[in-house]
Amino acid sequence: MLPELTDLNSFRTALIHAPGPDLSAAHGAQDRNGQLTKPPGALGRLEDLAIWYASWRGDARPRISAPQVIVFAGNHGVTAQGVSAFPSEVTMQMVLNFEHGGAAINQLAKAAGAKMDVHALELDRPTADFTQGPALSEEELLEALRTGWQAVDPQSDLLVVGEMGIGNTTPAAAIACALFGGDAADWTGRGTGVDDAGLANKTRVVAAGVALHGQEGDGLHILRCLGGREIAAMAGAIAAARILRIPVILDGFICTAAAACLSQLSKGALDHTVAGHQSAEGAHAALLGKLGKDPLLSLGLRLGEGSGGALAINILKSAVACHSGMATFAEAGVAEG
Repeated sequence: MLPELTDLNSFRTALIHAPGPDLSAAHGAQDRNGQLTKPPGALGRLEDLAIWYASWRGDARPRISAPQVIVFAGNHGVTAQGVSAFPSEVTMQMVLNFEHGGAAINQLAKAAGAKMDVHALELDRPTADFTQGPALSEEELLEALRTGWQAVDPQSDLLVVGEMGIGNTTPAAAIACALFGGDAADWTGRGTGVDDAGLANKTRVVAAGVALHGQEGDGLHILRCLGGREIAAMAGAIAAARILRIPVILDGFICTAAAACLSQLSKGALDHTVAGHQSAEGAHAALLGKLGKDPLLSLGLRLGEGSGGALAINILKSAVACHSGMATFAEAGVAEG
């Protein structure tokens, strides 16, 4: 049962007191893994994934039958600074494409057997330009967090969150820089494909935002000042999944930046997550490294939308299917080595 979010402190408190993994289920899954008809460790990381998944679902022999993919969309005032190769109108156009089933994420969610939901967050009212002031007010941040919080289906057993928002690699880069330090250039990439002059301008914008907002405050402060509605909604959904013990597959750079804000609020806040992939956005690998997340895939994707996370659903499904569906040596009548 999800608690009500009455203010930002209630969000912080809920995350700090969120449940951890079920150690009994983890031990049961570990014991079962040792009895399956295979040499020890023969399935490599699939074995660890299955045990991790079992621990969060509280079941030593789990199944994945109801994955959910949620795409959040938002627009950003900072695009007025010329940080994207595309106009903000594309955000709404892509939302319509999602709703009509025509985007890549629709196909990947369908292939993974996942229910897909789309939430557009006030696309006619972009966030403020974070080089001039905070991107969001406290109330706007709370509303975006609530959108993500309430979007998670309690009956789902695996979650992927994705985004659509022209210009949103800029706030993601600013968030990463504010949280983990370094130069703006370390975290700023080409996004949708800006040229060298565009990249230099984008780096300048990230540096200006971090200089204005990134000197103090926790992950929610950074999210409010430098983020966006869709980024906050992803953070809210990831946190809600933790409360509900629903494992999460993280998507690309922007999703990982949203998750990183949670990591600053509570130790172990992302223990229920795995990285679905390492995207082609240059700083994604560094951000995953800061969070201690080893990606399942590295295919050069840079689409967003939840695409890499959705693609990884079938890897996790396969890990759990092997763990729960294989026979033990005793059941199969096979002699152990």
